Amino acid sequence: MKESLLMKIQTGVDIIEVERIKEAIEKQGEAFLKNVYTKNEIDYCENTNKMKYQHYAARFAAKEAVFKAISSKISTNEDDILNKIEIKNEESGKPIVNLEKLNITGIIDMDLSISHLKDYAVASFTVLFES
Repeated sequence: MKESLLMKIQTGVDIIEVERIKEAIEKQGEAFLKNVYTKNEIDYCENTNKMKYQHYAARFAAKEAVFKAISSKISTNEDDILNKIEIKNEESGKPIVNLEKLNITGIIDMDLSISHLKDYAVASFTVLFES
């Protein structure tokens, strides 16, 4: 008899107003940035010129979507979770997630989609876990 592999799909979606992220950055400055974003993410967003707040908001929405999908796999004692979820881009521009700092096991595959307009950013994340 063939052994079957049990899998579980978990998803997360988030939408954020770009203005909320812009205000948080302007009011809290470095403290907000360092609490939420990695150095690589800050460098990326700062180099997008006029659209930097849309990129910050898109990464924030992506981190929230990822958190929603993986929260059952994270220790309740974990701190700085958003900063431990890193959003990168492949050479093609496709966004990808780096979860190495969270030490989550059993991930088979994951997929992230991000979009942003002038006023909103949205992200959807799907992860396939071994059951």
